[in-house]
Amino acid sequence: MGINIRGRSFLTLLDFTPEEINYLLDLSAEFKRLKMAGVEHKWLSDKQVVLLFEKTSTRTRCAFEVGARDLGMGCTFLDPASSQMGKKESLEDTAKVLGRMYDGIEYRGFKQSVVEDLAKYSGVPVWNGLTDAFHPTQMLADILTVKEEFGDLRGRKLTFFGDARNNVANSLMVVCAKLGMHFCACGPKDLKPADDLVAKCQEIAKETGAVIELTDDVKQGAKDCDVLYTDIWVSMGEPAELWEQRIKLLRPYQVNKELMAMAKPTAIFLHCLPSFHDRNTTIGEEIFQKYGLESMEVTDDVFLGKQARQFPEAENRMHTIKAVMYATLK
Repeated sequence: MGINIRGRSFLTLLDFTPEEINYLLDLSAEFKRLKMAGVEHKWLSDKQVVLLFEKTSTRTRCAFEVGARDLGMGCTFLDPASSQMGKKESLEDTAKVLGRMYDGIEYRGFKQSVVEDLAKYSGVPVWNGLTDAFHPTQMLADILTVKEEFGDLRGRKLTFFGDARNNVANSLMVVCAKLGMHFCACGPKDLKPADDLVAKCQEIAKETGAVIELTDDVKQGAKDCDVLYTDIWVSMGEPAELWEQRIKLLRPYQVNKELMAMAKPTAIFLHCLPSFHDRNTTIGEEIFQKYGLESMEVTDDVFLGKQARQFPEAENRMHTIKAVMYATLK
């Protein structure tokens, strides 16, 4: 029997089987083929979706808006100034109202409980565009990029360098566990993933043949690595006062030419973006002036180098998000 996830919400990949994740990846690849070939696929022209953004974004917003329009759907964007959610209207009431007007709801914000409550009360599929705990739509784009590069996934080693407690690292560990990959969290012991999530992923790994590894040794993290992944050192919503502490903790885990050379010659670099790889941002220049760093989590030569795949990865957000919307609304 074929895979059917119609009507389901997409909150965390913990809720999906390996077969369902692979189905979404295959569907993403097909949507990408159609897009590249210029084949129209307005298959959901009777649907309307709403995007609730409490955190700003470039890739997530654009991917949902373009994906929705490619599928023929109407799309409404609401930022905090455009919605009464949590201010004059409760989350539950907002969810019930939106669920009567829209066929699907995307949420990007802070607490995982918010996206879960939207799904609980709205009665329509809800998609997690990012919370402090998980970033599942990013994972599909990441893994599609790995598949495009290597073909196979099982046994491939992906190492996340940096703050391994954040939403991206959490979600990478989950998707690697589900798909039988080798996930390595490489960072300071004080910034390791939560024990309960590690335990869940280790249980999943017993069924899929995945490997879950935690280390603070960059050489161990890079050894036999196929994919080197990093993220900015202070996440959106965290106070700027953390920069000094994080720079001290995470500078040894910067992805640079020396670290790339420790991995397989065929290894690729991924980043969920945005990135502080140079001084061409306000924050990048401020950090340089204060701490003398030309780049932070990744050096410019790696970011612009031949092993970098972060821009195809960013494009894949559109194709994978389109697959999630279609599969849950068709």
